[in-house]
Amino acid sequence: MKIIDEAASLTRWGLNHALPRVGIQAGARRGDLQARLIMATSTGSDSQAGGGLPLDLFEEVRASGALHKSAFAYVTATHPVVKEVLGSPDVHAGVDFGTGGLLGPVRRWADSSTPIGPLTPPSLLSVEPPEHTRYRKLVTRVFSVKAVRGLQDRTQDIADQLLDDLASSDDETVDLVERYCALLPVTVIAEILGVPHDQRDKVLEFGEGAAPSLDLGLPLGRFRAVERSLRAFERWLDDHIAAVRRDPGDDLLSQLVLAQDDDGVELTDLELKATAGLVLAAGFETTVNLLGNGIALLHEHPEQLELLQEKPDLWSRAVDEGLRSDPPVLLTGRSIVNDTVLGGREVPRGSVVTTLLAGANRDPDVFADPQRFDVSRENADQHVSFSSQLVWTVEGPRDRRDPRGHSMSHVSPKAAFGQWIEDVQASAQLHPGVEHLESTLEHLRRSAVTESVDRQFAVSRLGDLAQEWPLGAVEILEYVLRDARWPELETLLREVRSGAEDFRHRDLARQVLEVYDEDWPAGEIYRRYR
Repeated sequence: MKIIDEAASLTRWGLNHALPRVGIQAGARRGDLQARLIMATSTGSDSQAGGGLPLDLFEEVRASGALHKSAFAYVTATHPVVKEVLGSPDVHAGVDFGTGGLLGPVRRWADSSTPIGPLTPPSLLSVEPPEHTRYRKLVTRVFSVKAVRGLQDRTQDIADQLLDDLASSDDETVDLVERYCALLPVTVIAEILGVPHDQRDKVLEFGEGAAPSLDLGLPLGRFRAVERSLRAFERWLDDHIAAVRRDPGDDLLSQLVLAQDDDGVELTDLELKATAGLVLAAGFETTVNLLGNGIALLHEHPEQLELLQEKPDLWSRAVDEGLRSDPPVLLTGRSIVNDTVLGGREVPRGSVVTTLLAGANRDPDVFADPQRFDVSRENADQHVSFSSQLVWTVEGPRDRRDPRGHSMSHVSPKAAFGQWIEDVQASAQLHPGVEHLESTLEHLRRSAVTESVDRQFAVSRLGDLAQEWPLGAVEILEYVLRDARWPELETLLREVRSGAEDFRHRDLARQVLEVYDEDWPAGEIYRRYR
Protein backbone atom coordinates (compact mmCIF):
# COMPACT_ATOMS: atom_id res chain seq x y z
CA MET A 1 0.00 0.00 0.00
CA LYS A 2 2.84 2.39 0.80
CA ILE A 3 4.39 1.77 -2.63
CA ILE A 4 1.04 2.48 -4.31
CA ASP A 5 0.58 5.68 -2.30
CA GLU A 6 4.08 6.82 -3.24
CA ALA A 7 3.38 6.07 -6.90
CA ALA A 8 0.13 8.04 -6.77
CA SER A 9 1.86 10.98 -5.10
CA LEU A 10 4.64 10.95 -7.67
CA THR A 11 2.05 10.85 -10.45
CA ARG A 12 0.18 13.84 -9.00
CA TRP A 13 3.40 15.78 -8.83
CA GLY A 14 4.30 14.85 -12.40
CA LEU A 15 0.92 15.80 -13.87
CA ASN A 16 0.22 18.89 -11.77
CA HIS A 17 3.71 20.33 -11.28
CA ALA A 18 6.57 18.76 -13.24
CA LEU A 19 4.97 18.64 -16.69
CA PRO A 20 3.40 22.12 -16.43
CA ARG A 21 6.70 23.56 -15.24
CA VAL A 22 8.64 21.99 -18.11
CA GLY A 23 6.12 23.44 -20.55
CA ILE A 24 6.25 26.85 -18.90
CA GLN A 25 10.04 26.92 -18.92
CA ALA A 26 10.07 26.01 -22.60
CA GLY A 27 7.47 28.68 -23.32
CA ALA A 28 9.48 31.29 -21.44
CA ARG A 29 12.54 30.47 -23.52
CA ARG A 30 10.45 31.01 -26.65
CA GLY A 31 9.33 34.37 -25.27
CA ASP A 32 5.73 33.44 -24.43
CA LEU A 33 4.43 36.30 -22.31
CA GLN A 34 2.40 34.30 -19.81
CA ALA A 35 5.17 31.74 -19.35
CA ARG A 36 7.59 34.57 -18.56
CA LEU A 37 5.07 35.97 -16.09
CA ILE A 38 4.68 32.66 -14.29
CA MET A 39 8.43 32.23 -14.06
CA ALA A 40 8.85 35.81 -12.83
CA THR A 41 6.24 35.54 -10.11
CA SER A 42 7.53 32.17 -8.93
CA THR A 43 11.28 32.76 -9.07
CA GLY A 44 11.68 36.53 -8.91
CA SER A 45 13.46 36.76 -12.27
CA ASP A 46 12.43 39.52 -14.65
CA SER A 47 11.23 41.52 -11.63
CA GLN A 48 11.59 45.24 -11.41
CA ALA A 49 11.17 47.80 -8.68
CA GLY A 50 7.86 47.69 -6.90
CA GLY A 51 7.98 45.05 -4.23
CA GLY A 52 9.62 42.53 -6.57
CA LEU A 53 6.63 42.65 -8.93
CA PRO A 54 7.29 42.05 -12.65
CA LEU A 55 5.98 45.48 -13.59
CA ASP A 56 7.57 45.39 -17.03
CA LEU A 57 5.67 42.22 -17.87
CA PHE A 58 2.40 43.67 -16.61
CA GLU A 59 2.88 46.54 -19.06
CA GLU A 60 3.67 44.11 -21.89
CA VAL A 61 0.46 42.20 -21.19
CA ARG A 62 -1.60 45.41 -21.22
CA ALA A 63 0.10 46.59 -24.41
CA SER A 64 -0.77 43.28 -26.11
CA GLY A 65 -4.50 43.88 -25.73
CA ALA A 66 -7.33 43.68 -23.22
CA LEU A 67 -7.21 39.86 -23.26
CA HIS A 68 -3.96 38.36 -24.48
CA LYS A 69 -3.89 34.80 -25.86
CA SER A 70 -0.74 32.93 -24.88
CA ALA A 71 0.25 29.37 -25.65
CA PHE A 72 -1.17 28.24 -22.31
CA ALA A 73 -4.15 30.46 -21.56
CA TYR A 74 -5.70 33.86 -21.92
CA VAL A 75 -4.21 36.51 -19.67
CA THR A 76 -5.21 40.05 -18.74
CA ALA A 77 -3.79 42.87 -16.65
CA THR A 78 -6.48 45.36 -17.68
CA HIS A 79 -8.55 46.41 -14.68
CA PRO A 80 -12.05 46.39 -16.28
CA VAL A 81 -11.41 43.03 -17.96
CA VAL A 82 -10.07 41.47 -14.77
CA LYS A 83 -13.28 42.53 -13.02
CA GLU A 84 -15.32 41.23 -15.94
CA VAL A 85 -13.64 37.83 -15.73
CA LEU A 86 -13.96 37.58 -11.96
CA GLY A 87 -17.63 38.53 -12.04
CA SER A 88 -18.74 36.48 -15.02
CA PRO A 89 -21.20 33.60 -14.43
CA ASP A 90 -19.41 31.76 -17.26
CA VAL A 91 -16.18 31.68 -15.26
CA HIS A 92 -15.46 29.41 -12.30
CA ALA A 93 -12.70 29.61 -9.71
CA GLY A 94 -9.61 27.46 -10.12
CA VAL A 95 -8.08 25.67 -13.05
CA ASP A 96 -9.57 22.33 -14.04
CA PHE A 97 -6.88 20.11 -15.54
CA GLY A 98 -9.63 17.72 -16.57
CA THR A 99 -9.86 13.95 -16.35
CA GLY A 100 -10.36 13.27 -20.03
CA GLY A 101 -7.87 12.39 -22.76
CA LEU A 102 -5.19 9.75 -22.67
CA LEU A 103 -4.02 10.75 -19.18
CA GLY A 104 -7.55 10.95 -17.76
CA PRO A 105 -7.62 7.50 -16.13
CA VAL A 106 -4.16 8.04 -14.68
CA ARG A 107 -5.15 11.42 -13.25
CA ARG A 108 -8.36 10.03 -11.74
CA TRP A 109 -6.42 7.20 -10.11
CA ALA A 110 -3.76 9.54 -8.71
CA ASP A 111 -6.30 12.13 -7.50
CA SER A 112 -8.34 9.50 -5.65
CA SER A 113 -5.78 9.53 -2.84
CA THR A 114 -5.15 13.29 -2.77
CA PRO A 115 -5.09 14.71 0.78
CA ILE A 116 -7.85 17.15 1.63
CA GLY A 117 -6.91 20.62 0.46
CA PRO A 118 -8.59 23.97 -0.30
CA LEU A 119 -9.40 22.96 -3.89
CA THR A 120 -10.24 19.27 -3.42
CA PRO A 121 -13.80 18.02 -2.82
CA PRO A 122 -15.70 18.54 -0.63
CA SER A 123 -14.16 22.00 -0.23
CA LEU A 124 -16.69 24.79 -0.72
CA LEU A 125 -14.45 26.00 -3.56
CA SER A 126 -14.74 22.74 -5.49
CA VAL A 127 -18.32 21.45 -5.17
CA GLU A 128 -21.24 22.63 -7.27
CA PRO A 129 -24.99 23.02 -6.57
CA PRO A 130 -27.11 21.43 -5.29
CA GLU A 131 -24.52 19.93 -2.92
CA HIS A 132 -22.74 23.26 -2.62
CA THR A 133 -26.03 24.93 -1.69
CA ARG A 134 -26.80 22.54 1.17
CA TYR A 135 -23.22 22.58 2.42
CA ARG A 136 -22.82 26.34 2.27
CA LYS A 137 -26.13 27.04 3.98
CA LEU A 138 -24.98 25.09 7.03
CA VAL A 139 -21.56 26.73 7.06
CA THR A 140 -22.85 30.28 6.66
CA ARG A 141 -25.45 29.83 9.40
CA VAL A 142 -22.52 29.38 11.77
CA PHE A 143 -20.00 31.74 10.12
CA SER A 144 -22.61 34.49 10.00
CA VAL A 145 -22.06 38.24 9.90
CA LYS A 146 -23.02 38.45 13.55
CA ALA A 147 -20.55 35.72 14.53
CA VAL A 148 -17.70 37.27 12.58
CA ARG A 149 -18.40 40.71 14.02
CA GLY A 150 -18.16 39.09 17.43
CA LEU A 151 -14.55 38.18 16.67
CA GLN A 152 -13.44 41.75 16.04
CA ASP A 153 -12.88 42.78 19.65
CA ARG A 154 -11.03 39.55 20.35
CA THR A 155 -8.89 40.03 17.24
CA GLN A 156 -8.02 43.55 18.43
CA ASP A 157 -7.06 42.18 21.85
CA ILE A 158 -4.77 39.59 20.25
CA ALA A 159 -3.14 42.20 18.02
CA ASP A 160 -2.60 44.54 20.99
CA GLN A 161 -1.06 41.76 23.08
CA LEU A 162 1.33 40.72 20.31
CA LEU A 163 2.46 44.33 19.88
CA ASP A 164 2.86 44.76 23.64
CA ASP A 165 5.02 41.63 23.68
CA LEU A 166 7.21 43.10 20.96
CA ALA A 167 7.48 46.43 22.78
CA SER A 168 8.58 44.75 26.01
CA SER A 169 11.08 42.45 24.31
CA ASP A 170 14.78 42.88 25.08
CA ASP A 171 15.72 41.78 21.56
CA GLU A 172 17.43 44.44 19.48
CA THR A 173 15.85 43.07 16.33
CA VAL A 174 12.80 40.89 15.79
CA ASP A 175 11.35 39.00 12.86
CA LEU A 176 7.98 40.74 12.43
CA VAL A 177 6.64 38.04 10.12
CA GLU A 178 7.39 35.37 12.70
CA ARG A 179 6.48 37.34 15.83
CA TYR A 180 3.44 39.25 14.56
CA CYS A 181 2.25 38.71 10.98
CA ALA A 182 2.00 34.93 11.36
CA LEU A 183 0.93 34.78 15.00
CA LEU A 184 -2.05 37.12 14.59
CA PRO A 185 -3.98 35.08 11.98
CA VAL A 186 -3.02 31.70 13.40
CA THR A 187 -4.20 32.71 16.89
CA VAL A 188 -7.54 33.91 15.56
CA ILE A 189 -7.94 30.76 13.44
CA ALA A 190 -7.08 28.59 16.43
CA GLU A 191 -9.83 30.27 18.45
CA ILE A 192 -12.32 29.82 15.60
CA LEU A 193 -11.47 26.11 15.50
CA GLY A 194 -11.44 25.72 19.28
CA VAL A 195 -7.81 24.59 19.36
CA PRO A 196 -6.45 24.07 22.89
CA HIS A 197 -3.67 26.51 23.81
CA ASP A 198 -1.07 23.75 24.07
CA GLN A 199 -1.75 22.70 20.46
CA ARG A 200 -1.70 26.09 18.74
CA ASP A 201 1.90 25.71 17.64
CA LYS A 202 0.69 22.71 15.65
CA VAL A 203 -1.79 24.89 13.76
CA LEU A 204 1.02 27.33 12.93
CA GLU A 205 3.13 24.43 11.73
CA PHE A 206 0.28 23.08 9.59
CA GLY A 207 -0.42 26.51 8.13
CA GLU A 208 3.20 27.13 7.18
CA GLY A 209 3.63 23.62 5.80
CA ALA A 210 0.51 23.62 3.66
CA ALA A 211 0.78 27.25 2.47
CA PRO A 212 2.32 26.34 -0.96
CA SER A 213 -0.54 23.92 -1.73
CA LEU A 214 -1.98 26.30 -4.35
CA ASP A 215 1.37 27.04 -6.00
CA LEU A 216 2.29 25.73 -9.45
CA GLY A 217 5.50 23.97 -10.39
CA LEU A 218 6.63 22.82 -6.94
CA PRO A 219 9.86 20.82 -6.76
CA LEU A 220 9.29 17.21 -5.78
CA GLY A 221 10.69 17.64 -2.26
CA ARG A 222 8.50 20.68 -1.58
CA PHE A 223 5.45 18.94 -3.02
CA ARG A 224 5.94 15.93 -0.76
CA ALA A 225 6.41 18.18 2.26
CA VAL A 226 3.13 19.96 1.46
CA GLU A 227 1.24 16.67 1.14
CA ARG A 228 2.75 15.46 4.43
CA SER A 229 1.54 18.64 6.12
CA LEU A 230 -1.95 18.27 4.67
CA ARG A 231 -2.17 14.65 5.80
CA ALA A 232 -0.85 15.50 9.25
CA PHE A 233 -3.45 18.26 9.56
CA GLU A 234 -6.17 15.83 8.46
CA ARG A 235 -5.11 13.26 11.08
CA TRP A 236 -5.03 15.95 13.75
CA LEU A 237 -8.49 17.12 12.69
CA ASP A 238 -9.85 13.58 13.05
CA ASP A 239 -8.90 13.61 16.72
CA HIS A 240 -9.92 17.23 17.25
CA ILE A 241 -13.38 16.86 15.69
CA ALA A 242 -13.98 13.70 17.73
CA ALA A 243 -13.07 15.65 20.89
CA VAL A 244 -15.37 18.51 19.88
CA ARG A 245 -18.25 16.08 19.32
CA ARG A 246 -17.71 14.69 22.82
CA ASP A 247 -17.41 18.07 24.49
CA PRO A 248 -18.42 21.03 22.27
CA GLY A 249 -17.39 24.52 23.33
CA ASP A 250 -18.37 28.06 22.35
CA ASP A 251 -16.11 28.20 19.29
CA LEU A 252 -17.43 28.29 15.75
CA LEU A 253 -16.22 24.79 14.87
CA SER A 254 -18.22 23.37 17.78
CA GLN A 255 -21.30 25.17 16.47
CA LEU A 256 -20.61 23.79 13.02
CA VAL A 257 -20.35 20.24 14.38
CA LEU A 258 -23.79 20.64 15.96
CA ALA A 259 -25.42 22.39 12.98
CA GLN A 260 -28.23 20.61 11.13
CA ASP A 261 -30.08 21.41 7.94
CA ASP A 262 -33.87 21.54 7.67
CA ASP A 263 -33.97 17.75 7.42
CA GLY A 264 -31.85 17.27 10.54
CA VAL A 265 -28.75 16.25 8.59
CA GLU A 266 -25.36 17.30 9.94
CA LEU A 267 -22.13 17.93 8.08
CA THR A 268 -20.00 14.84 7.64
CA ASP A 269 -16.58 14.60 9.24
CA LEU A 270 -15.08 14.97 5.75
CA GLU A 271 -17.01 18.20 5.19
CA LEU A 272 -16.02 19.48 8.62
CA LYS A 273 -12.36 18.77 7.90
CA ALA A 274 -12.61 20.46 4.51
CA THR A 275 -14.18 23.55 6.09
CA ALA A 276 -11.55 23.73 8.82
CA GLY A 277 -8.85 23.33 6.20
CA LEU A 278 -10.36 26.10 4.10
CA VAL A 279 -10.41 28.43 7.11
CA LEU A 280 -6.70 27.76 7.61
CA ALA A 281 -5.78 27.97 3.93
CA ALA A 282 -7.84 31.09 3.20
CA GLY A 283 -7.01 32.92 6.41
CA PHE A 284 -3.38 32.21 7.13
CA GLU A 285 -0.91 32.87 4.31
CA THR A 286 -2.90 35.68 2.68
CA THR A 287 -3.11 37.52 6.01
CA VAL A 288 0.58 36.97 6.69
CA ASN A 289 1.38 38.44 3.28
CA LEU A 290 -1.07 41.31 3.68
CA LEU A 291 0.44 42.38 7.00
CA GLY A 292 4.03 41.81 5.96
CA ASN A 293 3.67 43.66 2.67
CA GLY A 294 1.94 46.60 4.35
CA ILE A 295 4.63 46.92 7.02
CA ALA A 296 7.36 46.76 4.37
CA LEU A 297 5.68 49.47 2.28
CA LEU A 298 5.45 51.85 5.22
CA HIS A 299 9.06 51.11 6.15
CA GLU A 300 10.15 51.90 2.59
CA HIS A 301 8.05 55.09 2.51
CA PRO A 302 8.55 56.80 5.90
CA GLU A 303 6.92 59.99 4.63
CA GLN A 304 3.68 58.04 4.17
CA LEU A 305 3.91 56.70 7.71
CA GLU A 306 4.41 60.24 8.99
CA LEU A 307 1.32 61.33 7.06
CA LEU A 308 -0.72 58.56 8.71
CA GLN A 309 0.50 59.58 12.12
CA GLU A 310 -0.56 63.15 11.40
CA LYS A 311 -3.89 62.11 9.83
CA PRO A 312 -5.02 58.78 11.32
CA ASP A 313 -8.32 59.02 9.43
CA LEU A 314 -6.31 57.98 6.35
CA TRP A 315 -5.66 54.48 7.71
CA SER A 316 -8.65 53.08 5.86
CA ARG A 317 -7.23 54.30 2.56
CA ALA A 318 -3.77 53.14 3.58
CA VAL A 319 -5.00 49.56 3.96
CA ASP A 320 -6.46 49.65 0.45
CA GLU A 321 -3.36 51.32 -0.97
CA GLY A 322 -1.17 48.63 0.55
CA LEU A 323 -3.38 45.94 -0.97
CA ARG A 324 -3.27 47.74 -4.31
CA SER A 325 0.47 48.27 -4.33
CA ASP A 326 1.59 44.84 -3.17
CA PRO A 327 -1.34 42.37 -2.95
CA PRO A 328 -1.01 39.08 -1.05
CA VAL A 329 -2.04 37.18 -4.21
CA LEU A 330 -0.49 38.32 -7.49
CA LEU A 331 -2.59 36.37 -9.97
CA THR A 332 -5.36 33.82 -10.11
CA GLY A 333 -6.51 31.26 -12.67
CA ARG A 334 -10.11 30.80 -13.80
CA SER A 335 -11.84 28.14 -15.92
CA ILE A 336 -14.36 29.01 -18.64
CA VAL A 337 -17.43 26.79 -18.26
CA ASN A 338 -19.51 28.25 -21.11
CA ASP A 339 -18.62 29.89 -24.40
CA THR A 340 -18.48 33.58 -23.60
CA VAL A 341 -17.11 36.98 -24.58
CA LEU A 342 -14.52 38.64 -22.35
CA GLY A 343 -12.74 41.88 -23.08
CA GLY A 344 -14.52 41.98 -26.43
CA ARG A 345 -13.04 38.64 -27.43
CA GLU A 346 -14.77 35.28 -27.87
CA VAL A 347 -13.46 32.73 -25.36
CA PRO A 348 -14.50 29.09 -25.79
CA ARG A 349 -15.59 26.74 -23.04
CA GLY A 350 -12.72 24.81 -21.50
CA SER A 351 -10.29 27.73 -21.77
CA VAL A 352 -8.26 29.08 -18.87
CA VAL A 353 -7.93 32.78 -18.08
CA THR A 354 -5.21 34.17 -15.82
CA THR A 355 -6.17 37.43 -14.15
CA LEU A 356 -3.18 39.48 -13.05
CA LEU A 357 -4.57 41.07 -9.91
CA ALA A 358 -1.34 42.91 -9.19
CA GLY A 359 -1.24 44.12 -12.79
CA ALA A 360 -4.83 45.37 -12.75
CA ASN A 361 -4.05 47.23 -9.53
CA ARG A 362 -1.50 49.26 -11.49
CA ASP A 363 -3.62 49.96 -14.55
CA PRO A 364 -2.83 53.61 -15.39
CA ASP A 365 -6.30 54.10 -16.87
CA VAL A 366 -7.74 53.56 -13.39
CA PHE A 367 -4.98 54.65 -11.00
CA ALA A 368 -3.05 57.86 -11.64
CA ASP A 369 0.71 57.41 -11.27
CA PRO A 370 0.10 53.74 -10.37
CA GLN A 371 3.68 52.96 -9.32
CA ARG A 372 3.49 55.54 -6.51
CA PHE A 373 2.53 54.36 -3.01
CA ASP A 374 0.13 57.01 -1.72
CA VAL A 375 -1.92 56.42 1.45
CA SER A 376 -4.17 59.34 0.52
CA ARG A 377 -5.13 57.88 -2.87
CA GLU A 378 -8.88 58.45 -3.14
CA ASN A 379 -9.72 55.48 -5.35
CA ALA A 380 -7.39 52.92 -3.78
CA ASP A 381 -10.45 50.89 -2.82
CA GLN A 382 -10.93 49.99 -6.48
CA HIS A 383 -8.16 47.39 -6.19
CA VAL A 384 -9.03 43.80 -7.09
CA SER A 385 -6.75 42.13 -4.56
CA PHE A 386 -9.63 40.19 -2.99
CA SER A 387 -11.18 39.45 -6.41
CA SER A 388 -14.86 40.22 -6.92
CA GLN A 389 -16.47 36.96 -7.95
CA LEU A 390 -19.52 35.32 -6.44
CA VAL A 391 -17.67 33.31 -3.83
CA TRP A 392 -18.98 33.16 -0.26
CA THR A 393 -16.11 33.05 2.20
CA VAL A 394 -16.58 30.89 5.26
CA GLU A 395 -15.37 33.80 7.36
CA GLY A 396 -18.30 35.86 6.08
CA PRO A 397 -18.39 38.80 3.67
CA ARG A 398 -15.28 40.95 3.42
CA ASP A 399 -14.99 44.71 3.61
CA ARG A 400 -12.16 45.73 1.31
CA ARG A 401 -11.47 48.73 3.49
CA ASP A 402 -10.93 46.48 6.49
CA PRO A 403 -9.14 43.12 6.14
CA ARG A 404 -10.77 41.99 9.38
CA GLY A 405 -13.88 41.69 7.25
CA HIS A 406 -17.48 42.26 8.24
CA SER A 407 -19.45 43.63 5.32
CA MET A 408 -19.69 43.54 1.56
CA SER A 409 -16.63 44.47 -0.49
CA HIS A 410 -16.58 48.18 -1.27
CA VAL A 411 -16.13 48.49 -5.02
CA SER A 412 -16.59 51.07 -7.73
CA PRO A 413 -20.35 51.68 -8.16
CA LYS A 414 -20.22 51.99 -11.94
CA ALA A 415 -18.08 48.91 -12.49
CA ALA A 416 -19.80 46.72 -9.94
CA PHE A 417 -23.51 47.59 -10.04
CA GLY A 418 -24.30 44.33 -11.81
CA GLN A 419 -22.18 42.41 -9.33
CA TRP A 420 -24.13 43.85 -6.38
CA ILE A 421 -27.39 42.80 -7.99
CA GLU A 422 -26.00 39.33 -8.69
CA ASP A 423 -24.86 39.06 -5.07
CA VAL A 424 -28.38 39.79 -3.85
CA GLN A 425 -29.90 37.51 -6.47
CA ALA A 426 -27.59 34.66 -5.50
CA SER A 427 -28.35 35.35 -1.86
CA ALA A 428 -32.08 35.10 -2.42
CA GLN A 429 -31.66 31.82 -4.25
CA LEU A 430 -29.00 30.17 -2.15
CA HIS A 431 -28.72 31.62 1.32
CA PRO A 432 -31.34 32.41 3.95
CA GLY A 433 -29.24 35.20 5.43
CA VAL A 434 -28.86 37.41 2.34
CA GLU A 435 -25.64 38.56 3.93
CA HIS A 436 -24.78 41.39 1.59
CA LEU A 437 -28.11 43.18 1.50
CA GLU A 438 -27.29 46.04 3.86
CA SER A 439 -24.18 47.09 1.95
CA THR A 440 -25.84 46.42 -1.38
CA LEU A 441 -28.72 48.75 -0.55
CA GLU A 442 -26.37 51.47 0.59
CA HIS A 443 -24.20 51.24 -2.52
CA LEU A 444 -27.21 51.18 -4.80
CA ARG A 445 -28.56 54.27 -3.05
CA ARG A 446 -25.26 56.11 -3.35
CA SER A 447 -24.78 55.18 -6.98
CA ALA A 448 -28.32 56.27 -7.79
CA VAL A 449 -27.85 59.61 -6.04
CA THR A 450 -24.54 60.33 -7.76
CA GLU A 451 -25.75 58.88 -11.06
CA SER A 452 -22.49 56.97 -11.31
CA VAL A 453 -23.98 53.95 -13.06
CA ASP A 454 -25.43 53.31 -16.47
CA ARG A 455 -29.18 53.64 -15.88
CA GLN A 456 -30.19 51.26 -18.63
CA PHE A 457 -27.86 48.60 -17.27
CA ALA A 458 -29.08 49.17 -13.71
CA VAL A 459 -32.72 48.85 -14.70
CA SER A 460 -31.93 45.70 -16.68
CA ARG A 461 -30.20 44.03 -13.72
CA LEU A 462 -32.96 45.02 -11.31
CA GLY A 463 -35.47 43.66 -13.78
CA ASP A 464 -33.65 40.34 -13.79
CA LEU A 465 -33.67 40.34 -10.01
CA ALA A 466 -37.40 41.03 -9.97
CA GLN A 467 -38.03 37.83 -11.91
CA GLU A 468 -36.26 35.78 -9.23
CA TRP A 469 -37.10 37.74 -6.09
CA PRO A 470 -39.85 40.32 -6.60
CA LEU A 471 -40.23 41.36 -2.97
CA GLY A 472 -36.50 41.97 -2.71
CA ALA A 473 -36.59 44.03 -5.88
CA VAL A 474 -39.46 46.11 -4.52
CA GLU A 475 -37.58 46.90 -1.34
CA ILE A 476 -34.33 47.69 -3.14
CA LEU A 477 -36.13 50.02 -5.53
CA GLU A 478 -37.98 51.78 -2.71
CA TYR A 479 -34.74 52.17 -0.77
CA VAL A 480 -32.86 53.63 -3.75
CA LEU A 481 -35.72 55.95 -4.70
CA ARG A 482 -35.77 57.58 -1.25
CA ASP A 483 -32.88 59.78 -2.39
CA ALA A 484 -32.92 59.57 -6.17
CA ARG A 485 -35.55 60.04 -8.82
CA TRP A 486 -35.02 57.77 -11.78
CA PRO A 487 -38.13 57.62 -13.99
CA GLU A 488 -36.93 54.26 -15.28
CA LEU A 489 -36.72 52.82 -11.77
CA GLU A 490 -40.07 54.28 -10.77
CA THR A 491 -41.68 52.58 -13.77
CA LEU A 492 -40.00 49.30 -12.93
CA LEU A 493 -41.13 49.61 -9.31
CA ARG A 494 -44.78 49.94 -10.37
CA GLU A 495 -44.45 46.92 -12.64
CA VAL A 496 -42.80 44.76 -10.00
CA ARG A 497 -45.25 45.76 -7.27
CA SER A 498 -48.14 44.47 -9.33
CA GLY A 499 -46.65 40.99 -9.30
CA ALA A 500 -45.18 40.90 -5.81
CA GLU A 501 -48.19 40.88 -3.55
CA ASP A 502 -47.71 37.36 -2.25
CA PHE A 503 -45.58 36.75 0.85
CA ARG A 504 -43.77 33.59 -0.13
CA HIS A 505 -40.56 34.97 1.35
CA ARG A 506 -41.96 35.10 4.88
CA ASP A 507 -39.73 32.18 5.92
CA LEU A 508 -36.73 33.97 4.45
CA ALA A 509 -37.48 37.02 6.58
CA ARG A 510 -37.73 34.94 9.73
CA GLN A 511 -34.40 33.23 9.06
CA VAL A 512 -32.66 36.51 8.28
CA LEU A 513 -33.73 38.06 11.56
CA GLU A 514 -32.42 35.02 13.42
CA VAL A 515 -28.97 35.70 11.96
CA TYR A 516 -28.71 39.46 12.36
CA ASP A 517 -28.83 41.80 15.30
CA GLU A 518 -32.14 43.52 15.93
CA ASP A 519 -30.53 46.88 15.15
CA TRP A 520 -29.41 45.77 11.70
CA PRO A 521 -30.34 48.76 9.49
CA ALA A 522 -31.77 46.66 6.67
CA GLY A 523 -33.75 44.52 9.09
CA GLU A 524 -36.81 46.69 8.65
CA ILE A 525 -37.14 45.28 5.15
CA TYR A 526 -37.63 41.80 6.51
CA ARG A 527 -39.66 42.57 9.61
CA ARG A 528 -42.61 43.40 7.39
CA TYR A 529 -42.66 39.84 6.10
CA ARG A 530 -42.00 38.00 9.33
